[in-house]
Amino acid sequence: MAEGNPSGGGGITGFGKFVLTLAVLGVIGFGGWKWMQNQKAPPAPPANPGTPQAPGRGPAPSAPGVPAAPAAPVEMPPSDEVVAPEDATPSLPAPGTYFPKDGVVDVELSDYAGYAGLVAANGGLEPNGDSVFARKHGFKVRIALSEEEAFGRLNSGALGATATTVDVLAVLGKPFQATVPAMFGYSRGADAVVVRSDIKKVNDLKGKVVASVQFLENDFFLRYLVQEAGIPVHAMKDLSEAPDPAAVNVVYCDDAPGAAELFLRFLKAGHPGVAGFVGWAPHTTDAVSRSGGKAYALATTNNILVVADVLVVNRGFAQANPKMVAGLVEGILEGNRWLRTDPEPHLEALSKAFKWDRGRAREELRKVHPCNLAENLAFFSGSIDSGGSFGGIYQSAILAYGTELLKDAPDADRFADLQHLRAMEASGAFKEDRVAIAPTKSGGKAAIEKDPLLSKSIRFQFLANKDTMDMDDKGNLKGLADVKTLLSVSPGSLLILRGHVSGEKKKDFLAEGGEPMLRKATLQAVELSKRRAADVKRVLADLQKVDPSRIEVEGRGWNEPLPGDPELSRRVEVLWYTLE
Repeated sequence: MAEGNPSGGGGITGFGKFVLTLAVLGVIGFGGWKWMQNQKAPPAPPANPGTPQAPGRGPAPSAPGVPAAPAAPVEMPPSDEVVAPEDATPSLPAPGTYFPKDGVVDVELSDYAGYAGLVAANGGLEPNGDSVFARKHGFKVRIALSEEEAFGRLNSGALGATATTVDVLAVLGKPFQATVPAMFGYSRGADAVVVRSDIKKVNDLKGKVVASVQFLENDFFLRYLVQEAGIPVHAMKDLSEAPDPAAVNVVYCDDAPGAAELFLRFLKAGHPGVAGFVGWAPHTTDAVSRSGGKAYALATTNNILVVADVLVVNRGFAQANPKMVAGLVEGILEGNRWLRTDPEPHLEALSKAFKWDRGRAREELRKVHPCNLAENLAFFSGSIDSGGSFGGIYQSAILAYGTELLKDAPDADRFADLQHLRAMEASGAFKEDRVAIAPTKSGGKAAIEKDPLLSKSIRFQFLANKDTMDMDDKGNLKGLADVKTLLSVSPGSLLILRGHVSGEKKKDFLAEGGEPMLRKATLQAVELSKRRAADVKRVLADLQKVDPSRIEVEGRGWNEPLPGDPELSRRVEVLWYTLE
């Protein structure tokens, strides 16, 4: 058998060798021609330098010797949902008095489990002779569910009562002729800030764009957190406007679904133009699910209790019919008690009213905290220490929106009417009620082991060359109150107080004693900063009655200076860790 022919056939003929030689020469010639063409061709144009890249990504690496393909431009997704921000608060029709017909009071609510106590007490939506209101107080209630704002019709007298969150009262202001006789409860997870996964705390939103709905509780929730982080909010007219690098930039949509869709469109396009949105369930949870792991809820109202729902009653009707208003208040408290103790017998009525199945009704009820009489009284008096208070949330809304938008907001007392709650307390009704707002945790690591939700710097003043706070300084008292507020509105949250001092004398230490003296002074600076943070903790425990187990202290000396004026580096940094 021939060695080079495993088939056992004969060798290549002379004609075959000739044909093979021509084929080889042809391949070599074609390759040379292609090389010459490549030498003549101009280089591929570079990627557009103005095209944004996805965070942390660049062009894919190319194989050796192979030119990289030009990066595809990332187009701006369409943004039809964006609406121009209002530069003034909503207008209302002239006030009028509501008159109930045939002993039936008209109440309008939105499709939200926080109002389920009133629906349960009524046995559904329609006027019901077997309801708490009819049996105990001699009138009936007709409930309409709508996502349209009812404030104008309430003000004009077309409606007896509705519900809203405390922050919205500050927005509506003096023209809103209404009274607030009771609180429904707190949102416990129904509202959330959803962001890209690379954003780890509220401070990371600085310079970025977030979608929201103006003047509703989600707008307030974002503004509240941003305000606590010490960052201003800038409302953009549309997405063609350049974001302010020193602010959290907000674009507004008509509703929460629109804000969610806008965010997801940018996220899926890999475009950094919109970094998050603020909304309410189920739009927030759906957006996280649809993001494919690229987004998560940075902050929710699960353990930040600043979104509080209240009953709002037409003022003229309330003045003319105090017994009916007292009946509405008692009905809410009775329904809330049923839902707190055993919601199962009332799920059928709730499911029919809200068009949910029983499973969803249970799930939605988990996202709210229906308040009892004791919690109502503490909420309105400001004595509650495990959630936001009526006056505190109202004032926070004024600060969050600013006096340019809320030009002449009245005091919170203009709205609060506690006569019915106090009458029930005096009568001994609901005397077994206790304030019982506990932190909830969905699992995972302890709060302090995760990234802080936000950080803020407070410049506490100390006695000269000492680690003792100057208690005559008014700024110190405000700083202490600000720190306590963080813990108060978020049950279970924790703080780290991180002390810092100025390093303006480092050069003097180095010149006087070289590196040994500088090292010694650096260690002393760390100890001083830690002792000062510890003194802030001590005063919070002694003066503000804060549980010291919720606060840790650290000293950073002059190792983390702020740019600019050295005085700014003399500070206590507050890191706020919330449970989720």
